Amino acid sequence: MNMNCDIRLLTCNANPKLAQDIADLLNVKITDMNIQNFSDKEIFVEVKENVRGEDVFLIQPTSYPTNDNIMELLITVDALRRASARRITAVIPYYGYARQDRKTAPRTPITAKLVADLISTAGADRVLTMDLHAGQIQGFFNIPTDNLFAAPVFARDIKERYGDMGDDLLVVSPDVGGVVRARNLAARLGTTIAIIDKRRPEAGQSEVMNIIGEVKGKSCILIDDIVDSGGTLCNAAHALLQGGAKEVSAYISHGVLSGKATERIKNSDLKELVITDSIQPTENVLATPNIRILSVAPLLAEAISRVSNEESVSTLFIT
Repeated sequence: MNMNCDIRLLTCNANPKLAQDIADLLNVKITDMNIQNFSDKEIFVEVKENVRGEDVFLIQPTSYPTNDNIMELLITVDALRRASARRITAVIPYYGYARQDRKTAPRTPITAKLVADLISTAGADRVLTMDLHAGQIQGFFNIPTDNLFAAPVFARDIKERYGDMGDDLLVVSPDVGGVVRARNLAARLGTTIAIIDKRRPEAGQSEVMNIIGEVKGKSCILIDDIVDSGGTLCNAAHALLQGGAKEVSAYISHGVLSGKATERIKNSDLKELVITDSIQPTENVLATPNIRILSVAPLLAEAISRVSNEESVSTLFIT
């Protein structure tokens, strides 16, 4: 990693630990900033150091509470623009509202596009994010946008955990839409894939219909970008074991884990759920014995360094 002393790193309140881990890897300090809420919950931001002419990277996943975190991001970007920062890169490890990326019915919004417009209008020059729910969200921005992938982090961990299992290891996509992601990970591991074919009766519910591929006797790795309620994941794990799988683990980029998700995961057939720290884990997540967290701080730090030094980011993901 080529260090660049001209980098200015800032963080809002969504995930300060991840920001500090990135700062430690880049050997820079986090710029002092004051964020407070007035009594009516309006957000006030003050950057306490001079950033005029600086290359600024602002770290803020827009996870729960999503609307507050988005407003913190927008207000801070505006403050940095008015403070004459030379370039402002919004580092958004988890992009909230990404699942609202298209019209699903008449008279419904495309909120992922609206949020992209807000970030651009606030004054961001560039966006750095990870595992967007839909790749086309990159096109929602009118500014350069780099979409990083957790696949290399996952592949490294799986190889350390499972070793060279050859045909006994199987990567599984929990739905048809995730096939490309599953193939990418399988290529890194030198194995094949299976697909869960499911029908969703209504929002928040999923019903596994059948499994495409041979899972009997396999150690299955479910791969996806987001785990929210955990219902889809738990149903998929149960179906795989019913189909003869030896064991089932899951590697998911963003652990939203809302509501009773942690309890559902704890009581599920999953041997292990592995998530990244793109979203700051709650106490419930940390206390769940079969949930493990991998850090993407090294990946983000390397990407930030490359952006600052005008180097290629895409070469990070060449197999």
